[in-house]
Amino acid sequence: MNNRFIHLLYVPTMACNMGCKYCYLEDNTVLDKTPYKPVETLDFAVKKFKESNVIPFNISLHGGEVTTLNKEDFHDLIEYISNYYNDNAKLISDNGFKVGVPHIKTNLYNIDKHIETIKEFKVSISGSLDLPFLLHDKFRVTKDGQKTMDKILKNIELLKDLPNKKKVSATIFKEHYEYIDDIIKDIKYLNENTCLDMNDFNFMIGFAYNSNNLLHPLTEDEQVEFFNRMHKEFANTSLEEGLNGAWFNEFGPEYCTNCDNCGEKFFLLERNGDIYSCVRGQKHEDFYYGNIYKDSVEDILNNAYLKIFASHNKNGFNEECSKCPYLYICKTGCPFVKNVYNSNKSYTCKLQQELYKKRNYEIDKEQEDSLYRYLSIMHPEIMNKYRPHQVNSDGTPTLEEIISKDEHLKYIYDEECFILNVDGREYKLASQILKTKRDIIYITKQSKIKIYVKETLLDEETLYPQNNSLYIMLLSGDLITYGDENRTKQRHIMSHQIYKDVLAVNKSDKENYYCYDITNLIGEYSEYLVKDMPNNLFFTTNALRDYHYLKQKNNAYYHIAAINLPFQNIEFYYLKGE
Repeated sequence: MNNRFIHLLYVPTMACNMGCKYCYLEDNTVLDKTPYKPVETLDFAVKKFKESNVIPFNISLHGGEVTTLNKEDFHDLIEYISNYYNDNAKLISDNGFKVGVPHIKTNLYNIDKHIETIKEFKVSISGSLDLPFLLHDKFRVTKDGQKTMDKILKNIELLKDLPNKKKVSATIFKEHYEYIDDIIKDIKYLNENTCLDMNDFNFMIGFAYNSNNLLHPLTEDEQVEFFNRMHKEFANTSLEEGLNGAWFNEFGPEYCTNCDNCGEKFFLLERNGDIYSCVRGQKHEDFYYGNIYKDSVEDILNNAYLKIFASHNKNGFNEECSKCPYLYICKTGCPFVKNVYNSNKSYTCKLQQELYKKRNYEIDKEQEDSLYRYLSIMHPEIMNKYRPHQVNSDGTPTLEEIISKDEHLKYIYDEECFILNVDGREYKLASQILKTKRDIIYITKQSKIKIYVKETLLDEETLYPQNNSLYIMLLSGDLITYGDENRTKQRHIMSHQIYKDVLAVNKSDKENYYCYDITNLIGEYSEYLVKDMPNNLFFTTNALRDYHYLKQKNNAYYHIAAINLPFQNIEFYYLKGE
């Protein structure tokens, strides 16, 4: 089985020494009651993930506030992560990821307590401040309301002689934006008077997620004005590298929003074993994936994919995004924030477009294909509306043109006819020769597999529907040479027919669809499936299969275009013994 690589944020404690007025965790920053030591949960999770071939390529510590841990727990945790990178360096680097060092996200208020461990393991530090400084002590205070700015600046001085990577970030709301001149002044101060690498600084654009309503988000035009003002001030200075890089990288292709479905890659683990999408989704039920102590890795991964998919689909797809040449970078934005705003596009859309233009990101020259590919993954219900029009350079008709002129062919390629359900996740099946991407899933010996068949499909292309049947073909991943043509193809394992009357008597939980459990059918042939190559399941009806071969016989263009099996399919790895 191929490994899956994930970015793992770990929250070793929910406790925090500060009571920031706009904290996204609000009242959740309390002492942990879990019996697990911080390193125990991380070790358990990493081992359980790796047993399922899920490999964290990055482990970062978040909070709560990491530095509220006692010295022993903090040291053990940092040492564990350092050893993890050392032990897995080859695996991580061989798969295209940079081997990191222990990294913490911190408010910097208690960092002095752990300075020896930070020094010993060269811990990378990402701190947070409010800019301008004059607002820091208004919003970022201790739990008993004490100011924090002076101590944080003194703690930054403790990092001066350490070779560790050290940076800060600041979140910008309307209240900060109104002091833009002071923000500029304070950035220059930090650059000139501290050991922080201000070319590795991050701006984040705040959004309304806190019930206190003390801070208010910028309008999109204000976001663009802020971005342009930073360029006006810092272009052609020693901070230009950061200005054109890290400062606004949250909105570029380097960050999580560049994923089609971030539930396939990003996970936040809390000390009690709960797993959420990320710091934004933390403590929100719609972004809760399960518990590493209680749930299987398979269920957690399934929940992650389905919840992010549902989140992106909650408010539909924005027509403006279909015309945007930067969709291939943006992917319509963060699913969590879109749901906060009940929106279907990124809350920083205008800012992102301005950034893409200024950084000379390429206009997508294959915009129609990219749009269709994205919709086929994240909005399959509407993908057909945006199917690209294909044209053959030699003037011969395309398969789409042939289908459009023959109403009898349409059901062979209709993406509404078959829905495969594997362990509760549904896959609308499409013809393999019309797909713009490969769908490959994983099936285990324990998997439950059902096929839904549109009821009206059994009435198509047949004079006697009762004689018609669901036609299933199973092909293995290994190859074999067939026939006079000496064509090398996947080895055909099984063809199976289930007649209409049998389908009709089985109970279905989906309206207008027959349902049939094929778990045992696949299991019966499992010994012939290969583990290390994708196997293949095809579905059609007996009548449609006959019509396909008749069309091939009568139309040479169709024969060439559909020489490979055109029926709706899914490719899958079969995990024997798992």
